Amino acid sequence: MTAISHCPKCQSENAYFDGNLFVCPDCFHEWSEAAAAETVQTADAASVRDSNGTVLADGDAVTVIKELKVKGASGAIKVGTKVKNIRLIPDATDGHNIACKIDGIGALNLKSEFVRKA
Repeated sequence: MTAISHCPKCQSENAYFDGNLFVCPDCFHEWSEAAAAETVQTADAASVRDSNGTVLADGDAVTVIKELKVKGASGAIKVGTKVKNIRLIPDATDGHNIACKIDGIGALNLKSEFVRKA
């Protein structure tokens, strides 16, 4: 049996296991154990996490945890630089899964492993 904390349809935390199906008493949605495991794996694969493992969302503010050199720029992004209003790119092939704009440098993409949620 897979432990699930919320309904995949309405996100209610009142879901329970009844025989061979999970049931949500709030929206009356029923799903199988296989569907619950697939939902959890899909959510984990699609989410972008910071260096501490916190899930990031569009519009969050993050802080840079390592000095990052920027190709084509005269300076670098210093440790502690706060970046506001990020956009996530979860299917980025090169690992740069955060699009942002930094004052003094401009628009660029960052890797989530070098930031933490502010």
